[in-house]
Amino acid sequence: MIAYNTKEWFTFIFHFHKSDTVRKLFPIMIAIGIYSAIVGYLEVVYIGIDTNNYVKNIPVMHGILGFVISLLLVFRTNTAYDRWWEARKLWGSLVNNSRNFAIKLSAILKDENDRKFFRKFIPSYATILYKHLNNSETAKQLFDDVDLELDHHKHKPNQVKRMMSHKINDLYEAKKITGDQLIILNNELVAFTDICGACERIKNTPIPYSYSAFIKKFIFFYTMTLPFGYSLSLGYYVVPVVVFIFYVLASLELIAEEIEDPFGDDENDLPIKKISENIKKHVEELI
Repeated sequence: MIAYNTKEWFTFIFHFHKSDTVRKLFPIMIAIGIYSAIVGYLEVVYIGIDTNNYVKNIPVMHGILGFVISLLLVFRTNTAYDRWWEARKLWGSLVNNSRNFAIKLSAILKDENDRKFFRKFIPSYATILYKHLNNSETAKQLFDDVDLELDHHKHKPNQVKRMMSHKINDLYEAKKITGDQLIILNNELVAFTDICGACERIKNTPIPYSYSAFIKKFIFFYTMTLPFGYSLSLGYYVVPVVVFIFYVLASLELIAEEIEDPFGDDENDLPIKKISENIKKHVEELI
């Protein structure tokens, strides 16, 4: 995740980060600029359409559709950000749950070997969950037409949780913890699986294909028709105008695409690797 000072907004205007959308869109922006220039030349110079032609009324359609596309993009970006923020809250819960679990164990356990076991396995759950969510095949597990070479009986986060559960039960059978303490510790363990399942729900359930595909097609055809209506009034100035409109609309879609899967390696994804490292540091301090 990119670290920045939110108050130094003026520097953002002239600073181009490698994750900036203008870098990704630059080739197609050039192509759209050339396309707009050709359309403008054909309408104004080659064909010589005058201002009394019905073509001049095309911008009326763009005005109506502009409102529709703005609503779609607002809903698209809000939905993507909701996924990003929910993922951040889940990993915040994992941090707090790991700390609470470690604090309770530090007060309950007296044997150093038992403490060493949980000192290792509590941070391991966060590390393995990070790798599990960062695996591209994890996102395909709900697709019926994808044949994955995965052993679904060895869900790695579940294996770590199973070993910790068995260890807690062994401690109870060895009379190292009481029944009340067993219930308290089991409640903490349940939270690990709840967080993992919620993260998998975000990872495995993308925005519906038809909705995402429709927005892309809408942006494309909306932009491609702009030169026909505005060439008569703007002339060759239609080139930068159309390119800029495309940049704004397509950038919103690209940003939504990037943050809707917050567990990847994109610049604006969550720093879950760093969070898992912090969990390890905190647990080692507590136990």
